[in-house]
Amino acid sequence: MGARGAPSRRRQAGRRLRYLPTGSFPFLLLLLLLCIQLGGGQKKKENLLAEKVEQLMEWSSRRSIFRMNGDKFRKFIKAPPRNYSMIVMFTALQPQRQCSVCRQANEEYQILANSWRYSSAFCNKLFFSMVDYDEGSDVFQQLNMNSAPTFMHFPPKGRPKRADTFDLQRIGFAAEQLAKWIADRTDVHIRVFRPPNYSGTIALALLVSLVGGLLYLRRNNLEFIYNKTGWAMVSLCIVFAMTSGQMWNHIRGPPYAHKNPHNGQVSYIHGSSQAQFVAESHIILVLNAAITMGMVLLNEAATSKGDVGKRRM
Repeated sequence: MGARGAPSRRRQAGRRLRYLPTGSFPFLLLLLLLCIQLGGGQKKKENLLAEKVEQLMEWSSRRSIFRMNGDKFRKFIKAPPRNYSMIVMFTALQPQRQCSVCRQANEEYQILANSWRYSSAFCNKLFFSMVDYDEGSDVFQQLNMNSAPTFMHFPPKGRPKRADTFDLQRIGFAAEQLAKWIADRTDVHIRVFRPPNYSGTIALALLVSLVGGLLYLRRNNLEFIYNKTGWAMVSLCIVFAMTSGQMWNHIRGPPYAHKNPHNGQVSYIHGSSQAQFVAESHIILVLNAAITMGMVLLNEAATSKGDVGKRRM
């Protein structure tokens, strides 16, 4: 019974093959070729991504910040595929550019990159690079960028958003502030390690030695310690420093002034009410000191018994 049924099943299969539409074979062949092509394209993307990451890791092993020109910028930052975040500092470090702020920002950027490079959490998900105007002016033109320094974050997918540009004018360029911004954009937390700086300790030691030596030399006559005018001058200096924004400068680390790279115009007053330049705080300090001196002179003129003409002046 089973032997007789086998020919019957073969005849039925033959009928099904005869009634299969002839146009379906090219369609199946096209579908197969498409699947093979997609698989090959995906493999090519994976290989290209692996090569890019390997190259970036090699550069990072030699230095924490690698410089980029226009070709490297387009290949490693703009062109897909990319599964890593890239922090880029756009700057102008050449001496002829006379950008003192760029040099100061570069020092903080170097501290931040070194802290990430030598930390235990270092991985291939975040890299630090730099584009100098004299090496990649085409990149500045491509991004419509007309000021330096500027810090930008390029995410693994999609285009940078507004928050991916660091607000340098409002926050300053201290390494700690940059690390906080990077943590907000990438969820990568960097603990900043600054190289030891003994200048403050040496200055304090010299000051203590100077004061101690002065007290020792004047040990038989210490009436100057009770001089009210001297203490008043010291108090005024502290008040002038604090009211002019010197503490804000110390915390935020703003630039001394801003020079427009197009027309060379230097701005000493910041355009925003939420930020300031160092020069601006110096101007405020001088104005406060002038007003205070005027009030002191008016008080002296009213209470003294000198010449009337001098008192009026």
